[in-house]
Amino acid sequence: MPGYHLLSDQSGDPRGAAHKHWGVHAVGFEIAVRADRIEAGGVRRDIAEAKIVHRDIHHAFSLFFFVNFFYSYVLITSSALFNRGSLMKKILLAVTLLTCMNALAENKNPLLEKWTGPYGGVPPFDKVKPADFKSALEAAMLELRREIELIAENPSPPSFANTLEALDHSGEVFDRVESLFSVWRSNLSSPDVQAIEKEMAPKLAAFEDEIIQNARLFKRIDAIYNSPEKNKLTAEQQRLAWFQETRFVLNGARLNDTQKKRVAAINQRLAALSTQFDQNELADEEGDYLAIESATDLKNLPQSLIDGAAGEAERRKMPGKWLIANTRSSMEPFLTYSPNRSLRERAFRIWTSRGDNDNAHNNNKIVTEILKLRQERSKLLGFSTYAHWHLTDAMAKDPQVAMDLMLRVWKPAVAQVRREVADMQAVVDAEKGGFKIQPWDYRYYAEKVRKARYDLDFDAVKPYLQLENIRKAMFWSAEKLFGFKFVRIKDVPTYQKDMSVYKVLSASGAFVGLWYFDPYARPGKTSGASMGNYREQYKEAGKNITPLIYNKTNFIPGKPGEPVYISWDDAVTMFHEFGHTLNGLSSNVTYKALSGANTPRDFVEFPSQMNENYLRTPEVLKFLTNAQGQPLPKALIEKIDRAKTFNAGFSTVELLASAIVDMKLHLAGDKEIDPKAFEKTTLQDLGMPSEIVMRHRIPHFGHIFSGEGYAAGYYGYVWSQVLDYDAFEAFTEAGGAYNKAVAKRYHDLIMSVGNTADPAENYRKFRGRDPKADALLRARGFPVSTQ
Repeated sequence: MPGYHLLSDQSGDPRGAAHKHWGVHAVGFEIAVRADRIEAGGVRRDIAEAKIVHRDIHHAFSLFFFVNFFYSYVLITSSALFNRGSLMKKILLAVTLLTCMNALAENKNPLLEKWTGPYGGVPPFDKVKPADFKSALEAAMLELRREIELIAENPSPPSFANTLEALDHSGEVFDRVESLFSVWRSNLSSPDVQAIEKEMAPKLAAFEDEIIQNARLFKRIDAIYNSPEKNKLTAEQQRLAWFQETRFVLNGARLNDTQKKRVAAINQRLAALSTQFDQNELADEEGDYLAIESATDLKNLPQSLIDGAAGEAERRKMPGKWLIANTRSSMEPFLTYSPNRSLRERAFRIWTSRGDNDNAHNNNKIVTEILKLRQERSKLLGFSTYAHWHLTDAMAKDPQVAMDLMLRVWKPAVAQVRREVADMQAVVDAEKGGFKIQPWDYRYYAEKVRKARYDLDFDAVKPYLQLENIRKAMFWSAEKLFGFKFVRIKDVPTYQKDMSVYKVLSASGAFVGLWYFDPYARPGKTSGASMGNYREQYKEAGKNITPLIYNKTNFIPGKPGEPVYISWDDAVTMFHEFGHTLNGLSSNVTYKALSGANTPRDFVEFPSQMNENYLRTPEVLKFLTNAQGQPLPKALIEKIDRAKTFNAGFSTVELLASAIVDMKLHLAGDKEIDPKAFEKTTLQDLGMPSEIVMRHRIPHFGHIFSGEGYAAGYYGYVWSQVLDYDAFEAFTEAGGAYNKAVAKRYHDLIMSVGNTADPAENYRKFRGRDPKADALLRARGFPVSTQ
């Protein structure tokens, strides 16, 4: 199956998984993409009986399923293993299978139907009704359970084809339903959807454990992995064998029955807690805002922000006011441009207090319980801490290796912040402000220093940052590097009217996949930006199955018919998330479990962060024009280039603070964590500048508590930056950012291979050596030590 990303967006974002996975998700600056997945289940396409279930489920169910059931029952009862079982076991299994087939046969739920239409079938967004989700998920689980039984009880000796390949090819029905549910829970989350999510999260976690803990299934996987015959498999097949063996073992396949039962109970509770954490964060984002009642308090704000605030007030039926929404795309511009210090403080406290307010949405107790349960489970699985468990299959391998890298970057970053604060304080003192720089002052006074030092006002750049032009620039860069061409289409359904869809063609004109773009914030949509897949790329029976990929952002829509303008940071985020998309579109693998961005957590952000570099290339900057079609002036481009390391201390420290706190939370062992006290003490011990807060404070750190994708893994952004800057220097050393030879090598060794090979080995092949942190330090303007 392409990947069970339990209640996940990504990935990412990462939402609600209770097990160890290797998906993306995701998240440029905000959300991880399809982070949590389980490629379990399985029935081969060449088994005709099982194939019936995957084809046209809504047609002729009774006859087909009766035949399928009869054959499956005979197959299972004929196995030696099953014959040793009791009569009651046979009866229970027969009832289970019959229930599964009756449920599907009688269920006219459109969510269970095979996707039809052009491009190999597309999501039927126009047919989705939230009321159908629960029954669809339940029916899909029953079907996947039947597939698992067919593999586990196969009387033939275990082979790659009848076990691992079958496992990878299973779960079409389940994946389709879960993919649609993920869209609604992350983008159209209504009270009805949230209620279903709360009810189904523990059930889905239990179902996931049922697969992982299936002793007969694991026995077959283990036999293949440890067989001398494995060496006769292709390199990709051997990688899949390693992947599944490692995944099952790390999630408890070798535990005894008592331990398995406790792990399953923990996972169900974690699923419920993560769902509640996520919904609490969304409730605070939607429930709070900064209200502005006087037009004088709009002074210096970008017109796009003012228009968005007016639209938000209109939506909430508060005419005559302007409401700054509690989202990053609204709050950060306000903190950057508003001269009203008291309003800046109010905005800052609203934004940084999500999940930490004295209301029903406080997440602190949830965090404490999540950490306690993760630690208990890690010890059951044989690891001293959750961090040691989670990094077992990552590039870093050991938490201390990750910490060493973060601390190497932390020291020069903090030193740079001290210099940045001194410059800002000088401005405050010159203006006779009479106060010391506080966190709600940082962005505002940093902008003043930027103007004074570089004569660069990013508000003057914003008229050239039309969202549509950023999109065109991304497309041009993708074509230059990888040969992709994007063509707007309108013959597929979407779940929101302001979405757009593009078919992607190769340089030869072959169809590559579809790209869906959901750009604007709205109620029920989780904040930030992400990438994910409605369908993974893989190959089946010699046919290439093309991917369906999406990006979502949370920009503020402008007035009807007028261009939408975004900030420079938002433009970077666009290129970042689109880098994940290019990774997915470039995928050329056979097995879904290894496809696209299903790579280790500290590698998955490499292609996305690599793509950020292309925003600053002269070729891309030519696409940035204003409403009159005039290009970004050369003088302004030169200023942007000169100021490229400006405020690097701030951006590095706020991210690293989150990453280090994340790692220390998951290295704390059996210690019970009080999130507020832990955050305060850890930051003090680190020497955190008082003028900055973590990019994601613990009570709303969705990357690590709305799921497990980035738990003890947020350091992956910094780790991937080492790869990113080092790899980009391979281009510049060869003569330019679009050097064809380097681009081909990058595509062939990094972008197209997914997780079919050790990423560290492939990086060495690409670069000719291991990555060095020096390029990251140079890019940030930090001194390069000889360490």
